[in-house]
Amino acid sequence: MVYLDYAASSKVDEEVIDTFVNTTRKYFANPNSNHKLGLEAKELIDKCTNNIANKLHILKEEIIYTSGASESNNLAIKGICERYKNYGKHILISSLEHNSIVASATIMQEQGFEVELIPIDKNGFVDIEALEKMIRDDTILVSICSVDSEIGIKQPIEKIGKILKKYSNCFFHTDASQAIGKVDIDYKDADLITITPHKFYGLTGFGMLVKKNNVSLKPQINGGRSTTVFRSGTPEVANIVALDKALSISLDKLDERYKYVKELSDKIKERLKIYKNVYINNTGNSVPYIINFSVKKIKSLDIQKALENYQIYVSTKISCCPINTPSKLVYALTKDKNLSSSSVRVSLSHLTTEQEVDEFLEAFDKIYRECEINGKI
Repeated sequence: MVYLDYAASSKVDEEVIDTFVNTTRKYFANPNSNHKLGLEAKELIDKCTNNIANKLHILKEEIIYTSGASESNNLAIKGICERYKNYGKHILISSLEHNSIVASATIMQEQGFEVELIPIDKNGFVDIEALEKMIRDDTILVSICSVDSEIGIKQPIEKIGKILKKYSNCFFHTDASQAIGKVDIDYKDADLITITPHKFYGLTGFGMLVKKNNVSLKPQINGGRSTTVFRSGTPEVANIVALDKALSISLDKLDERYKYVKELSDKIKERLKIYKNVYINNTGNSVPYIINFSVKKIKSLDIQKALENYQIYVSTKISCCPINTPSKLVYALTKDKNLSSSSVRVSLSHLTTEQEVDEFLEAFDKIYRECEINGKI
């Protein structure tokens, strides 16, 4: 079995699992309870929150724990819009955003907000000149992902953040789900940052939203103070401790993992270039963790299923998208319906071995040659 879908979800690190299990066994009391066991649990949460804040160069008060990236994105978009609607009702998002961003913006559009898509250039970067022209006096939110989930384009977040700081009533949100623990980005000028540990070998069903102190939000889950006034619910001690552990490991090993994955990524791309009907959708700004390519005239799902027959598991696009639809992200970049209907995403990890890469390349070669023989390409 060869798993090449790490952008969808990563395997949980054994140290993270052990941390979660041990914490669950020892700290089972409600951290909101005002007795010895509850206070001990709260003390552990505070310690780990401090650790996380220090690693991310933020304040501990700026951390909001959530159920995952989708909730964090919903809270960021809806929370800002509902809190600052008196300042304006104009939202800008990139055309590479996750469905949870697009859907949240659509909900706000139904409530009278105006949503516009920021174009991207041929290299996949957000068109900064166009962005500046699109900002209006009533623009209250700009949301641009740090690294998109399909083509892996790393956006110039630092540059965008500096530009947006000039607009006092415009807040900058970035979905950093595919970036944290993989690439180094300075988020000092971002107002809101979405993070989820299952993308960096942590647990699913948990996440966080960084909300800088100068920003307020309208809570989306009500019920009283928890670790923050901005999101109610019983604090999940073991999840917080496990997030701290996963973040610590991934940041400590970020450079060596990046270097290793880049070698694998370069090898795959070089091999794919030999096929005349294969088009690599990545640009020079894509991170090595994600390889996106199209086999002209062959539907994405057909390639995915053919690889699955060899027990090789890849994606066609973001996991949250409907199965039989073209990739909106690939189309936004290439403006080519055929390429967006035939795109395949291979996502790598430091856990991916040379042998697994070779197995993928060998299986793909057989599939491609069979398509040639059958006159499909």
